[in-house]
Parts: sequence; structure tokens; C-alpha cells
Amino acid sequence: MHSFNINRRRFLQGTTASLALSTFGARGLDLINPAKTLRVGLIGTGWYGKSDLFRLIQVAPVEVLALCDVDKNMMAGAAKLVSQRQKSGKTPRLYGDYRKMLAENEFDIVLIGTPDHWHALQTIDTIKAGANVYVQKPISVDVMEGEAMVAAARKYNKVVQVGTQRKSTPHLIDAKKNIVDAGLLGKISHVEMCCYIHMRNNANPPLQPVPDFLDYEMWTGPAPLRPYDGLPHVRWWRTFMEYGNGITGDMCVHMFDTVRWMLKLGWPKRISSTGGIYVQKEGKSNISDTQSALFEYDGLNCVWQHRTWGTPNNPNYPWSFTLYGDKGTLWASTMAYDFIPEGKDGQKIHKDVVYEKEKYPEDVTEPTEPKIELNAAPATRLHMLNFLDAIDKGTRPVADIEEGHISTASCILANLSMKTGRPIVYDPQKREIVGDREANGLLVRPYRQPWVHPDPTKV
Repeated sequence: MHSFNINRRRFLQGTTASLALSTFGARGLDLINPAKTLRVGLIGTGWYGKSDLFRLIQVAPVEVLALCDVDKNMMAGAAKLVSQRQKSGKTPRLYGDYRKMLAENEFDIVLIGTPDHWHALQTIDTIKAGANVYVQKPISVDVMEGEAMVAAARKYNKVVQVGTQRKSTPHLIDAKKNIVDAGLLGKISHVEMCCYIHMRNNANPPLQPVPDFLDYEMWTGPAPLRPYDGLPHVRWWRTFMEYGNGITGDMCVHMFDTVRWMLKLGWPKRISSTGGIYVQKEGKSNISDTQSALFEYDGLNCVWQHRTWGTPNNPNYPWSFTLYGDKGTLWASTMAYDFIPEGKDGQKIHKDVVYEKEKYPEDVTEPTEPKIELNAAPATRLHMLNFLDAIDKGTRPVADIEEGHISTASCILANLSMKTGRPIVYDPQKREIVGDREANGLLVRPYRQPWVHPDPTKV
């Protein structure tokens, strides 16, 4: 077991600190006591990989031993930033193949910030190498990948925290405790979730030669090899189903995971979805621009909708969830929440996102490299502290891999329902879709050789 040292002065200044102390009790102060420096690696040095790593550096004593990326230019820039930010000032070792990085170093923690189609293999291989894992959402591109990730975490007894940091978002923690758990909503029988952000890349770039600094073959890995038409980083790869699960897989997973956490929900009883490319047909993108999904529970429906065109139904909550109870309504997002009671006599409650710009000035000084989500920084710091605490105590973190799997797989199953035109009933014990041979065949995506799809019974 470890005890993790956090810079005492910095830690005690922030909202993250007070939440950590209320969450961990007296142990919140124990986390500050010095012990050993954590040996850390990062696979995927793009935007969110770096952002996650720098939030970890802010709250724990770490030595970043190695970085891995298939883009040499991106990795070199990340290495320079890491050397400037970590206490030792050392430049980490650089790798183009994550398997070599795992073989040549001993890590306590590995962060995975690669595109979705790499999450399963890299998580499982990292667990087998003896490290705990912080992996970005969604955890997988097919359901059996997620089943294998959960099986590996349990078999090798490693902590895997998923980057669904809404569960560590200060104002959403407040909403759960003081609105939902306090019973202000009454009986909740309907939930709406949405994303109306225009985030679907609808470009049509020409084919071009692969640059020398990018190993496109390794970037593609187990996914289908698309003709190269520019750097896939940031938003371009997300616009193709070859590498992810569209807006539902990217954005619904956050909101649905948060709703499940707030309402203590497990697997949906049934999932159905419709949608497609209704408006934005001129580009190469093959993900839906319009989609609705229904996640059914006993006495409760959770409805998801996204459009990458038009205007949101509520301009204040373009990416959000709404809980409808017989005593009131809760609108909530990454930026705020609003409780609206039933009747004229009730008191409305509003809370905004927490920032910690004064406590962590580097949050403000890194607006471009990487571009920081200021509203998410306190949440990610608290998420990292929860991760470290789970490692220390041998418990499961707030965004444990199994919870991440349920949320991710439910979104994947919604896409399968849209594809087949039929509702989906998934049996997690049997790991199969009930009574639908065609849909069962879609639980595993074909892997490009020589990569081998993980098997949950053989990890």
C-alpha cells in the first residue's frame, strides 16, 4: 500500500481540497503525508492525455518515466512540457510502441489517452504488466472489449479508473447530495439527456502522403485502415465509426454515466435507438448527425437525443441531463445546475461550476498546449485523488471499470439497435443479446491482423 504526498499548501487552498477532505474524512489529510514518488507512464500524448497527466502532477508526487505516441512531433512537445512541470525536471523516455514501453519500465500508474479503438488492448496489456490504469472514456468500441477489460482488472487485482469525471465534479456532487439524495425531486420517472453541440467534423479533405513523423499503421492498430487524408488527431478520428461510436459513444456516455450514478442504476432492461445522417451529408463523416436512444428501467425511461445541427432546446444546457420528479425538475451540465420545484412556493436552487484559477495558476497559463477545459480541471484533480485513494486502500474507485463498461456498452448497444432497427436486451451474465443472433454477431468488431481481439474468458 502507498500513502500519497500532495503539496500541502497548494492542496489545502482549493475546492478540490475541501471536497477531498469531506470525501475521504481524516484520510484526506493523510494523503498529504510523504511516502514514495509514483512511477507514471502516458500512452497517447494528445490533448486529453496531457491534460490528465498535468492534473495528476498537480496533486501527487510523480515521476513521469515514459511517454508513448505514434506522432513523434506531438510526443516531443509533450516531453518538453513534462520536463518543465514535473519536480525532477527530467525528460521522460519516448516510445512509438506502447508494448515496448511497458516491457522496459515498471509503472505504478499508466494513463491512457489514445483514441477509443486502442483503449481495450492498451488497458489489458498495462494491467498484465502490473500497473494500475486511468483510461479515458468511452472504454471500448465494442461490448466484448469492455467485458474483457473488466475481467482483466478483476483477475489481476488492479484499480482501473475511467475518465468519466462528472462523478467528481464539485457542483454535480452537490446536486446529488442536496437535491437528488435529499428527496427534493420526489419520485423520478423520466430522464432526458442531450447534446446539441455542433461537434461533428463534416470536412472532405483529399488523400495525401503520410508524413514521416507519424506511424499511421500503428495509429490504426486493430481498426480498419482508412486511406490517409490528414492528421487524425482531435476531432477528425471521432467523425468515423471505424474508431469509435459517434456522438452517442463520445457524449452520451458522460451524461448517462452521471445519471446512473445519481440514481443508482445498473444495466438497462432494454435499449432502442433510431437516427442517421439526416442533414450533414456532404462530408466524409459516417457517424450520425441525428439520433435518439431510449434506455429503459423499471418505472423509469432515460432518453438521449443529439443533433449536430440546429439549435439546442435550452441554450443554457446544450449538453446536459434533466431529471424529472413529481416534486421538481433538475437541469444539470458540466457548467451548472438548476433545481426547479413543483408549485409556486418552492425555492429554486442554482449552482455554477467551480473554478480554481487562483489556486492553480497553471490552469490559466496552459490555454493552448494543451488546451485546458477549465471547468473540468477541479473535477479531474478530485478524480485523480479518488483513483490514488482506491489504489492505496485496495478498493474500487468512483468510476470503476465495471461502471465505465456499463455506461459505454449501453451506448454501443444503442448504436447496434439503430443499425439493426430492433430493441436490444443484453444479458451481462451470459454476455449475449437475448434472442437476436444477428445482433449478437455485432458484440465483437473484427480486428485487423495481426491484432487479436481480447477474450474475457482468456485475459
